[in-house]
Amino acid sequence: MRSTLNRLFDLRHDQNTPDAIDASIRSGIRIGGTNLWILIFAILIASVGLNVNSSAVIIGAMLISPLMGPIIGLGYAAGINDSELIRRAFRSLAIFVMISLATSTAYFLISPLSQPQSELLARTTPTLWDVLIAFFGGAAGIVALSRKEISNVFPGVAIATALMPPLCTAGYGLANADPTYFIGAFYLFAINSVFIAFATLLFVKLLHLPNHVYLDEKVRLRNRALIATAVLGMMLPSAYLAYRLVQNELFNTAAQRLITELDENRQFLLLS
Repeated sequence: MRSTLNRLFDLRHDQNTPDAIDASIRSGIRIGGTNLWILIFAILIASVGLNVNSSAVIIGAMLISPLMGPIIGLGYAAGINDSELIRRAFRSLAIFVMISLATSTAYFLISPLSQPQSELLARTTPTLWDVLIAFFGGAAGIVALSRKEISNVFPGVAIATALMPPLCTAGYGLANADPTYFIGAFYLFAINSVFIAFATLLFVKLLHLPNHVYLDEKVRLRNRALIATAVLGMMLPSAYLAYRLVQNELFNTAAQRLITELDENRQFLLLS
């Protein structure tokens, strides 16, 4: 029974070579003219989608966005102990984020539609469920990237983890000088980035991809402490927000049940 389960869940039978995986991930980190133009177009599409409250347009923008590459690269680089690749991935991500914020802010400054829609509002209150989505999405992403055959999983990961809409919402907050929108949306983007990278790191270790260098125990412990701090720093506020969301849902459910009971009781008359 155990051998059957091991065979069913074994990731090694169709795993690509370490060199091919490395080359694929490094190619997603590179900053070039094509990537930057696609990023700008994707940000503009997502901003329009949020502005007119169109889910289909937002999904299209997430499919063509190159934002996932540097985030996966960060987790991969941390997993193989490649300090130079960590710096390159972080620099690429920082440039992508700044361009995204500048583009979305410019769009919302000139857009005649200033009223926030439901799609935009949904990106301002991240919770613990967003942590879970980002983590499982990152895990699916690195597993898909490590396969020999091209998979359709990666586009699905880009949609599920939703990196573009939070950055566009943060740009809306900057354009309207509203820190609530900016902080909430950028926190959601940070959650997605940290937990996609964290899941990537864990699966790089699970897949036994070779280390770039072997660190001494002191450096290894310091790196683990930094990673744990970043993970907890992202998770704890979202857990509190999730608790508040659950409390609100419980209150709304109880209120609706009471209204239903009063409506069915002939001794009471509900005016509204």
